Amino acid sequence: MTLKKRLIMILVAALCVGGLYAAGRFGMTVSPKDSEEVPAESLFGHRETLYLWYADETLTDYLNSVAVSYSEYQDEVRVVPVYTPGLEYLETINQASLQTEEVPDLYIVSNDSLEKAYLAGLASEVKLPEDVPPMKEMLPGMAVRAVTYHDKQIGYPYYYETSCLLYNKTYLEDWARAQITAERDLALAEDAQEQADSGEVEEEIQESHQEEEVSEEEVAEKLKEAIPETIDGILSFADVYDAPEQVEAVFKWDVSDIFYNYFIVGNYIDVGGPDGDNADSIHIYNEDAIRALRVYQSLNQFFSIDTKEISYDGVLQDFLDGKIVYTVATTDALSKLEKAREDGEFSYDYGVTRVPDVSEELSSASLSVTQCVAVNGYSAKKEMANDFAVYMTQYNTGELFARTGKLPVHCENGTYDNANAAAFLEEYARSVPMPKMIETSNFWVELEIAFARIWDGADANDELRALSGQIMSQVLGTEYTEEYIDVPVPVEETEEEGQQEE
Repeated sequence: MTLKKRLIMILVAALCVGGLYAAGRFGMTVSPKDSEEVPAESLFGHRETLYLWYADETLTDYLNSVAVSYSEYQDEVRVVPVYTPGLEYLETINQASLQTEEVPDLYIVSNDSLEKAYLAGLASEVKLPEDVPPMKEMLPGMAVRAVTYHDKQIGYPYYYETSCLLYNKTYLEDWARAQITAERDLALAEDAQEQADSGEVEEEIQESHQEEEVSEEEVAEKLKEAIPETIDGILSFADVYDAPEQVEAVFKWDVSDIFYNYFIVGNYIDVGGPDGDNADSIHIYNEDAIRALRVYQSLNQFFSIDTKEISYDGVLQDFLDGKIVYTVATTDALSKLEKAREDGEFSYDYGVTRVPDVSEELSSASLSVTQCVAVNGYSAKKEMANDFAVYMTQYNTGELFARTGKLPVHCENGTYDNANAAAFLEEYARSVPMPKMIETSNFWVELEIAFARIWDGADANDELRALSGQIMSQVLGTEYTEEYIDVPVPVEETEEEGQQEE
């Protein structure tokens, strides 16, 4: 079946069911149309066609439904979503723009590709209609920075990915109840001892303690103590936690992937400035980043994880199986956990919170990637494409998470009533966006390699200095060497290393 026929069938089916609704600026009720079969020529003959390209197949059904609802609102335009997979996504868009009649009028792309798209003429500056509040009033500042290039907004933030701390809430609630009970028993023993010392024994006290139940409110309050604010908090909890037999690790995460590691140095490495587009603002090698990486390296003695054997999917499966208490997970985990629960493959409750700070002195910040909707500079229908881009990113995101598992940047209808989803949005708002500069496109691969070496014992200072020199050489176009920064290793770390060698 051709795409055109498939869209006709979808639209006719939608018309039979009844009207669809558009929110915000498009807040009008669309009346049900006649359910009789309508010829394609009559249906689309007078309409302009917009081609929306995307590379993630999980969006297919959802984007088709958005296209249908937009056609209900704007009867002079039809939108044809075009699934286009492949590593050379932008190159394919460029070829289609120059060599075919069906030019991609707009497309979904990650924010780190925006400079390349803009310089190739594939992304034009976008502007919200006058009756729509500016992006900075509706969206997290980070999202606006993600689509800003040299003070121009060249895309609309759509959905995002970032990392948070995921925890087994069932385990922590059980721990909280046990702690409360233990504290009561201790109080009871102290009362009994006081009575014995005074010669007055009251049996009612012991009976009342035994009959008193632990309330959910008490559990919730105690649970806060097990939600770590720093990595040291995780280590302290691990020291006192009497784990169930099936638990293999208190904390485990994919140390081989920079997306799950970046929070360690996120606040101390700058590649491209706030908008990720400034080649004069690159600061990789510095004292705080070195200290943070040393903390990261020290974790290997507590959580033995092989960088060559670990994988995110494997870690998430271990979490589903109840083998892990804490892990670092991305936004996709929410839909995977819920599906596993529905399928009877996940029997625990869980929670999401911000990633812990590196220490009391060193804060953290996750990495984020924002998927954007860009308007093709080669499109002859940029105004219409812009209007649809506003519709799909600002007014029609209510079902995005439920149907695709993607968390929208802009949503007003309840997606973030869920505390776990809200935690991801909070982390996203304080995250570090992927930079856009072409000259630093290999930075993430090189940083990931440096993290792996540091985890396995390489000197954090040397690795970070070498990485900075390499990236600066690429940006400047000439050999560059960082001046060595002497960051003494704390005395306690030196003593611990000596003890391990003995």
